[in-house]
Amino acid sequence: MKKISLLLLAFIATLSFNACSDDDEFTFVAKPDPEGIAFENTVLDSYPLEASNGDNLAERFVWNAVDFGVSTPVFYELQASTTTDFEGITVFGSNLSETNYGVTVTNMLSLAEEAGLDNDPETEAPNTGTLYFKVRAYVGSNGGNTVEQFSDSLPINVELVENTEEVESIVTTWGLVGDATPNGWDGPDVSFVKTEDPDVIIAYANLIEGEIKIRENNDWALNYGDTGADGTLEEGGDNIQVEAGSYKVTFNTKELTYTIEPFTWGLVGSATPNGWDGPDAALTYDPATDSWSATVTLVDGEMKFRQNNEWVVDYGDTGADGILEQGGDNIAVSGGSYNVTVSFTKLTYTLEAQ
Repeated sequence: MKKISLLLLAFIATLSFNACSDDDEFTFVAKPDPEGIAFENTVLDSYPLEASNGDNLAERFVWNAVDFGVSTPVFYELQASTTTDFEGITVFGSNLSETNYGVTVTNMLSLAEEAGLDNDPETEAPNTGTLYFKVRAYVGSNGGNTVEQFSDSLPINVELVENTEEVESIVTTWGLVGDATPNGWDGPDVSFVKTEDPDVIIAYANLIEGEIKIRENNDWALNYGDTGADGTLEEGGDNIQVEAGSYKVTFNTKELTYTIEPFTWGLVGSATPNGWDGPDAALTYDPATDSWSATVTLVDGEMKFRQNNEWVVDYGDTGADGILEQGGDNIAVSGGSYNVTVSFTKLTYTLEAQ
C-alpha cells in the first residue's frame, strides 16, 4: 500500500512538471485585425496645389486604430505613390504611434512632379492627375517577424495651379571658380545666392585643396582675388588658397570683403550610417531650389537634421507633420534607401523611398 502511494505521488509530480514546462513554452502570436484598417477622413473632389502655398496643409490623413491581439505597440506608416500598383512609394510618415498624419502642399507638389504633372501652359504635360495613398499598420521590428496590414488605396485628385505671381530666383550672377571647385577653372561656377542683405551673397561649396576666385557671369571680364590674403578683395587679385572641405563663402559686393567658414548640413541619428555620434550623412545644396538633399540608406530608428556635425543648431519634427522645428522631436524612419530633401528656409522636408 505504501509503495502504491509513493508511485502515485511520483506520477502526479511528473504530470505537474510537464504542465509547467508546457506553460513556459506558450507564446503570443500576432494576427491581423479582422476589422482591418481604413482611412476615416473625407477627401475633396480635387486639391488645387500652388507653390506659393507650399507650407500649407493639403490634407490630414486619419485612420482607425488597429488591434493585432498582442500587448505590443502598433505603428503606422503613410505611403504615397503615383501609380495604383504602388510599385514606387514615398513614405511621408513612419513608425507613427498616432492615427493621423498631415501632408503639406509642398509634399503633394513633389509627388505631382514625379507623376509628370506640370503647371506651365507652354508645355504639353497635364496639370491634373491622381495620387494614391495607403496606410500601413504593423507590429514587430519591420524585419522578418513583422506582422502588417494595409488599407485600401485612397485616390487624391490634384490640380497644379499656374503661379500668377512670378517667383524671383535667388541665384545671382556671381560664382566661385578655380581648381578647388567641382568644375575647375573652366566652370560653370558654384553660384552665389541672395540673402536678406542686398549687398551680401553666399555660396555653399564642397572644395578640394587648391585655389579659387570670385567672378561674374562665368566670365573673366570681372573677377576678384585676394592679394595679401587679408580678407579684402581686389579686381584681378591673387588666387585664394583653400583646404579641402565643405564651406560657406560670404561675399560683400559693396565692401569687397569675404569670409570662408566650414559649413555643413547633415543627417544624424540611430537610423543613419554613423549613428548619433556622426560624422553626419552630408547633404548637398541646390541653389536653384534653395534646398539640401542626399540619397542615403537608413535603418529602422530615428534621425534629425543638424548643422556642422554639432548640437548647436538642429531640427526635428514635433508632431510628425513634415514641418521642422529647431530642437524638435526625433524623426522616426523605417529602414530603406531614401531621397531626402529639406528646405531650411521653408522648414519642410520629404523622405522618398527608392
